[in-house]
Order: sequence, then C-alpha cells, then structure tokens
Amino acid sequence: MTASVTLTQTDRKLTQFRNCRVLRNHQLVQDDLWVRDGKVVDPEKVFFDEKGQADVQIDCQGAIVAPGFIDLQINGGYGVDFSFDVQTVELGVAKVAKGLLAHGVTSFCPTLVTSPPETYHTVLPRIPRTAGGRHGATVLGCHVEGPFINTNKKGAHPPECIKEFERGMATVREVYGSMDNVQIITLAPEKAGASEVIRDLSNSGITVSVGHSMANLRDGEVAVHHGARLITHLFNAMLPFHHRDPGLVGLLTTDNIPKDALVYFGIISDGVHTHPAALRIAYKTHPDGLILVTDAISAMGLAEGRHRIGQMEIEIRAGRAYVAGTDTLCGSIAPMDECIRFFKKASSCSIEYALEAASLHPARCVGIESQKGTLEYGADADFVMLDDTLTVKSTWIAGECVFRDDTIISNGL
Repeated sequence: MTASVTLTQTDRKLTQFRNCRVLRNHQLVQDDLWVRDGKVVDPEKVFFDEKGQADVQIDCQGAIVAPGFIDLQINGGYGVDFSFDVQTVELGVAKVAKGLLAHGVTSFCPTLVTSPPETYHTVLPRIPRTAGGRHGATVLGCHVEGPFINTNKKGAHPPECIKEFERGMATVREVYGSMDNVQIITLAPEKAGASEVIRDLSNSGITVSVGHSMANLRDGEVAVHHGARLITHLFNAMLPFHHRDPGLVGLLTTDNIPKDALVYFGIISDGVHTHPAALRIAYKTHPDGLILVTDAISAMGLAEGRHRIGQMEIEIRAGRAYVAGTDTLCGSIAPMDECIRFFKKASSCSIEYALEAASLHPARCVGIESQKGTLEYGADADFVMLDDTLTVKSTWIAGECVFRDDTIISNGL
C-alpha cells in the first residue's frame, strides 16, 4: 500500500505533456501524457465525455517519459546509514529520499541490515509509509534484511545479532516489534521453522525474500510454495550455482513451484557486485523476474576522497567505496540510473526492458503495479524524463516536477 496524496485546487489542472516518447505496454510510443489530480488520465474521456482541453501544456522536447524508478533495497546514502543512525533516522530517511530524486527514483524501501532487537524497536516505528513530493521519494515501507539469516552467508551483517526462529512468529514479533511499516523481509529459508513464518508473513501482506542463505534448491522451492516471491541480490550471499544442485539460483528455472508463482530476484548491476556475464545469464534465463536494486550504502552520493561513516573510515576512488587505506570494497554506491545504464550495456537489452526492470518489475513484486511502475490510465503520475543515453533530465511525483537538471534549457520543465 502507499500513502495518499493531498491535492490542492491547483493540482486539479489538466496537464498535457507533449512531444515525448511514453513507455507504455512495454513499448516507447510517440504519444502525449495527460495528468490530473496526480494521476495519469485517459485523454479520450476528457475530449469526448468532458469536452475539455488542457489547462497547461509542457513540451518534453523529445524526451523519454518512463515510470519513476523503484528501489526495493537501499541501506542509505549521502552519509546516512538507516541501521546505524538510529536516533536521527527520520532526518536520515528524509535526506536520502530527497537525494534519490536526482536519479529518477520516486519510491523506495529503506533497508535495515541485521541489527539487535532494540534497533528494530526504535527505528521501524519511525519510518512510516509516506507519499512522495518535492520533499523526496515515496517511502513504500521498510525492507528488513535479517536477522533471520545464515551465519555462513552473513556478508557484512554482524554475526552476534543473527537469530533463529525459536518460537516461530512469536520470535519474529519479539525481534521486530511492530511490523506495520515493513514491506519486505529477507530471511534464510533453510532455517528451522522458516516455512511457517514465510506463510504467516506472506498472508499478512509482507513480501518474503530469500537470501543470505545456504539453501539448496529444494529449500527454495518449499519457501515459494509457502509464499516467498523474491530472491535478495541474486548470486550474492548464497551458494554458487552447481550443476547437481543449483541452489536458490535454480528458482529462476525450476518447474517445481506453483504454475502461477512468479519468482522475482533483485540484482545489483553496479559493475562491481555482479559480473556482466552473470547479468546476461540472469536476464536471458528469467527476464520477467529481474529487478534492478542498488543495495547502496551510506557512501552513495558522497564525493571522492575519505569519509568517516559511523565507526568506519572509507575512501571513495573512481566511483567505488573502499575501507580506507585498503583495496577492500565495502558496498555499492551506484545510484539507480547508473545501474540501469550499466545493465543495458551489459545485457544488450532494449531501453524499454531496462527501464521496466527498475519500475514495473519491482512494483509487481510488492503488488502495487496498478499505482506505481506504470503509466497506464489511473496510475500515479510518478515518472522520469530521460534522454537517449538514459540520463535523467527531470523527475515528477503526482504530476509535480520534483527534480530538474538545471544544465538543460527546458520549456516549463
């Protein structure tokens, strides 16, 4: 679910975006986009039923108009770490939400890594679902990555905070506290008691993702049968593909799950975490389920050089983040628009597909595809204008311009 947008009288104007190529029905079509009350409207109804005309016309100067990007996994950015900056998390989320607009992201899931229960109890109630606007991107709900993960695939997660499903959902509720603001939970499906927890979480409307796991393929299939529908950062923090047991990667092609179950998978296309060949394998194997995520850390958006973030000193060199004074990578810092461009180049996919992997696919995964990730009539007017290099020129939420690249000359943008 998403928060509602409060409209003023001026928002009720009918706006026509013309001279653009609109991404609709998986194609870029030369068409106009009509917006009123923060929604995409059908112009035929305006012309024939209301006999109306546009109150405002905006010349898009040949730009691509695509649904706003949706990032389902982002740990922070601009010096903010959602899991560490506990006492100032509201300000931190607001700062990241504002910064994401420059990269075409109109909705996101603030992501918390494995943490002690007191962190969840403090942070989760303070990150409510909020509608986007000039202040920043829409908050869809939190992605809680852990603590019910496998210690052997913990990655950068603190092992002392990892938990077991000792009493099933009772333990889950004790660890997280209120789950009202949770949209996605990543867990290891091989853990004892996981199947019942997956079923209960899924039935409550939370998207269950499998990851940070030693699961074999059968473990993954059982999880899908119980309601899991997402894999967290494919290839990373899971067993590598093996021809005798492909592990969670095998969910991309298994025929041992319900026929109506579409397994989605997040993938990091930052040029660091996933080799271009692996990107191509995933894309060609299961294109319908591919979702681009940044998995960005707090260093995203910071300038080259040394920075102190939390208790760690890092160094950004040539667009990559390292532990200061070493060549050890410490996380992704590529924003979503950069991930889209890298993925398109690596996979040789169409522009339409690359854009939908960051909009329509994540929207479908969390069940908001009638509102977000699309420019069909009745959807929220959240969109991004780009040039043919997929560089963001402007970002719009509910039909309002919330970011503009001031280096371009624009007629009304």
